[in-house]
Amino acid sequence: MLIDFFSGLNPIYQALIATLFTWFVTAAGAGLVFFFKTIERKALDAMLGFAAGVMIAASYWSLLAPAIEMSEGSSLPAWVPATSGFLLGGGFLWFVDKLLPHLHPGFPKEEAEEDQLAEKRPAGIGNHDSQYTGRTGSRCGIWRFSR
Repeated sequence: MLIDFFSGLNPIYQALIATLFTWFVTAAGAGLVFFFKTIERKALDAMLGFAAGVMIAASYWSLLAPAIEMSEGSSLPAWVPATSGFLLGGGFLWFVDKLLPHLHPGFPKEEAEEDQLAEKRPAGIGNHDSQYTGRTGSRCGIWRFSR
């Protein structure tokens, strides 16, 4: 019933609704920080582990598996384009990690280069969010036209 309603919408509205839903869920999860003053290290480690697992699953099922399927029948083995993209993405993240200043847990805040950190934070947030927005819109379009 809800799927029928959603699939009957214009693809632009589908992308808008999916993007707003993703934004709302992200904001709701991030808004939990307003309800806790402190949190135990074990809970933080559990949340980080859960988030890492979700992101690995999302990377595989949303990006790598479809890339492998699309590559079947080409002159290269099906895994080469997906592996190349995965390694290039990892290299890009490594480069950004070296480029942008940040603070590791357990290090003094004086080592954070705070003024540089404040300048470059919007670049990191924009880079992260642009990937999700683009992927949400493209997935809605692909889903719409593949039916």
